[in-house]
Amino acid sequence: MKHLSLCLLFTVVIQGFCCADVTKLSTEDRKILQDSSRFHEVHSTKDLPPAVVALCANDKRRLADPGQNWNATDAITDPTLPWKRVIWAAVGSDYYVVHYERGGIDHSFHILVAHQLKDYTAFLDALRSGKLDDRLDYAH
Repeated sequence: MKHLSLCLLFTVVIQGFCCADVTKLSTEDRKILQDSSRFHEVHSTKDLPPAVVALCANDKRRLADPGQNWNATDAITDPTLPWKRVIWAAVGSDYYVVHYERGGIDHSFHILVAHQLKDYTAFLDALRSGKLDDRLDYAH
């Protein structure tokens, strides 16, 4: 399987009190993401690269598909179910957008936008231009 190099462009975290944070989203990326003709919706985590699923999944690398059972609260009904579930996801050329939720007492919603870099040169260009953001706390 081809190894994916991912550039995490931004993460939006909407907590119970609805705060949000968007970082390092360039004008070019914003324009691409707003063009709905470039994207198609996917309905299964199997339609996403494993590296993208791993960014959203729980510590056991589990992420429920939309509509599947999951542990939405702290009252665990089935310990084999994941704590996170995809609400919707879209794929477009080199971009992946995943809207997912995390259960528990602090039930939260997240949006991950990941960009696949074609090669090492593309990675270096993104690094030099400031498109890579390593300031975010990804453990959520």
